[in-house]
Amino acid sequence: MLLSKLASFRSSLSVAAKNGLCRWTQPTLRLGSTTVRTFTKEVQDKKVGYWLLGCAGMVYGAVALGGVTRLTESGLSMVNWDLFRTMKPPFNQAEWEAEFARYKQFPEYKYKSSSEEMTLSQFKFIWTMEYLHRMWGRAIGLAFFIPAGYFWARGRFTTTGMKVRMAACGALLLAQGGVGWWMVKSGLDPSKNSDTSVPRVSQYRLATHLSLAFVLYSLFLWNGLRQVLPNSNVAPVAGIGKLKGIAHSAKGVMFLTAIMGAFVAGLDAGLVYNSWPKFADSWIPPNLMTRSPAWKNFFENDVTVQFIHRNLAYLTLFSISLTWLVGRRMNLPKRAKLALHASLGMAYTQALLGISTLVHFVPIWLAALHQSGSMALITAVLWLGTELKRIPK
Repeated sequence: MLLSKLASFRSSLSVAAKNGLCRWTQPTLRLGSTTVRTFTKEVQDKKVGYWLLGCAGMVYGAVALGGVTRLTESGLSMVNWDLFRTMKPPFNQAEWEAEFARYKQFPEYKYKSSSEEMTLSQFKFIWTMEYLHRMWGRAIGLAFFIPAGYFWARGRFTTTGMKVRMAACGALLLAQGGVGWWMVKSGLDPSKNSDTSVPRVSQYRLATHLSLAFVLYSLFLWNGLRQVLPNSNVAPVAGIGKLKGIAHSAKGVMFLTAIMGAFVAGLDAGLVYNSWPKFADSWIPPNLMTRSPAWKNFFENDVTVQFIHRNLAYLTLFSISLTWLVGRRMNLPKRAKLALHASLGMAYTQALLGISTLVHFVPIWLAALHQSGSMALITAVLWLGTELKRIPK
């Protein structure tokens, strides 16, 4: 009954339409193919961006964990390196004792046990710290290479520049494993270092390892932010070229300060002078240029290294403050303003952490916060850089 009535109604409408008594139009949604492609590309770019930001977060964690490993003097506890076999930790007492016996053959054990014998329990702690650091590095490799292969095969890296940057990230990740072991080997054979009195890794190799981590983190973060943050049309800002130049200079000084911080860590130079703002009773400490040739003082003299790191930190603080003073007067977009304020806030937080670490004789928790703070500062300044890059002159 109902179907016959619907058929009759439809027939009536058709007749009425033929006689011009009514017009029947079916609503349609018109969406151009260009719009569909643009929307799809934005979604795909964001997926790639979130993956890259996740990789950046893992590198951040690796640097923080590596800092704690260094501060707890755990880095030389694993005396072997193998991509797969060393992934298996000791599971029973016999395996732990065998691992401890291998460690006893190297100078660090003899140095640490010179006054009091190291116990197996103490060894387990430092070994576990180094093990976690190494496994975290391998996890970063899996988190990068597997999705990278998928995205590459699906054509998600749409530009030559993006492909080159992803290849660079892969090369840096592979290099980090080799450089990390190259660094550890220098501590297992202290005769190759400039100071043989204390078994420690070469400050040159430590700085190389940390510098590569900074570069890798920056690549992940920069590319991730570019993919995730919407690239809305931004009006030109007067004087933006000047601000970009100042911001780039601040970024350069900041990276130099961080790298010199690696030399401070490698030489334990934070324990030389633990007063601020003076070096004991002097503004310029003695014994700055006691090594020969003179260039060695900048990398092997703990007094000189601390002096340079402190003054580079002041220069970083000044350059970021100048960036803020210039940028705050401009009509910057909201996100750029937020990044500008975050950079200034993090710069002063990092300076405060550095001073606190120094005057409290480098406690592990403060020193770890200071090293993590360097990564947070890099994050803020790179974010500011991505926002300024969007603004046309």
